[in-house]
Amino acid sequence: MAKSIAVITTSTRTPRVGSSVAAVVYSILKPSATAANIELVPVDVATFKLPVFDEAVVPAMINPASPDSPKYSNAPSIAWSAEIKRHDGYVLVIPEYNYGIAGGTKNAIDYLLHEWKGKPVAVISYGVGGGTFASEQTAHVLGRMGLKVADMKPQLAFKGNAGPDMMLATTKGELGPDSKAEWEETKGDEIRKAFDEVVALL
Repeated sequence: MAKSIAVITTSTRTPRVGSSVAAVVYSILKPSATAANIELVPVDVATFKLPVFDEAVVPAMINPASPDSPKYSNAPSIAWSAEIKRHDGYVLVIPEYNYGIAGGTKNAIDYLLHEWKGKPVAVISYGVGGGTFASEQTAHVLGRMGLKVADMKPQLAFKGNAGPDMMLATTKGELGPDSKAEWEETKGDEIRKAFDEVVALL
């Protein structure tokens, strides 16, 4: 059976450019995944409608692999747990808001523990400066949670930084063609290398 790696859009804002950024990452990785017999699956956190964590039991106490473990009780939690559990590795596509991890990204990570633990993950960030701070913070969190974090962490800066492409992304949720073209030309190798690290760690 082919291994499965999820490319996860973690932004939940409206409007948001995250799904378009993740689509670029997915298109860059698809040939590599096919060559490695990997099932590459797009996953969008926003579709799960996760509230701020509202379960009665903390995630560390909930282990879906154990029949004696407490269970999630709310539909969004149950669906999110099942989705993350079924994949063997992850590529997280994360935004940077106000020099750090976005709330929706952190909330989605914090909902679970055992479903993530021990699996490989690549962190790909985007933002005005490429999302350096969010990348560092997310990698630290995931590593401490027991995931195997790829050393290569691509950072996708909007063309012109705080220029027209950034404004298009934040006000209309659209990815400017100049940013897309630049990422495909200059960041493709980094994105593929991060993915190759995840595959090697499966």
